[in-house]
Amino acid sequence: MTWVLILVIAFISGAIPFSVWLTRLLLKKDVRQFGDGNPGAINAFRSGSKLLGLAVLILDICKAAIPVGLAYRQLEIRGLPMVLIAIAPVLGHAFSPFLKFKGGKAIGTVLGSLIGVSLWQISLPAVIGAALGIAFLTTTGWAIVVAVSFGMLAIFIWFQDPLYFWVLLCVFLILCWTLRADLAKPPQLRTWVIKLFSKSNNPR
Repeated sequence: MTWVLILVIAFISGAIPFSVWLTRLLLKKDVRQFGDGNPGAINAFRSGSKLLGLAVLILDICKAAIPVGLAYRQLEIRGLPMVLIAIAPVLGHAFSPFLKFKGGKAIGTVLGSLIGVSLWQISLPAVIGAALGIAFLTTTGWAIVVAVSFGMLAIFIWFQDPLYFWVLLCVFLILCWTLRADLAKPPQLRTWVIKLFSKSNNPR
């Protein structure tokens, strides 16, 4: 079965720990020694090279976008097999066999999967939502909740096929696990937002 082979390829592709391998190769460092200790693009940025961080982010997106896009657009796989293929690279990143099944948060890889199935219609609103969430909220996890909300809204606007809903729902559940430490805390507004509200409520 072709889709099973693509499923395996998508998982292995997602599992490739570019952040770990490239920081070790180019900087002689372990990316897991920075930030929150997760192997991912954000900590690659924190390792001391913004260029390397950008490269890792692009690779993390592409390692999902390419196999998912191939399955969806070239092989025209649909239904449950397509949903499984779309979440496979995300699971691969979050539970990488190359890292003893201890992977990263998979935010970039989720973006890649969304690009693979929808190009920009879901991914772009999700990125806008993430940017707004990061601007207003102190924790990444709650910013991603905002991003997913924007993505869901885009699905209801542009798509009728439930495939997109199930893909986004499944990757969101995975993100809820990888970001569970953030989501365990109540969402908090950034200081500038609190000050802005304080000024508006106490005009001179």
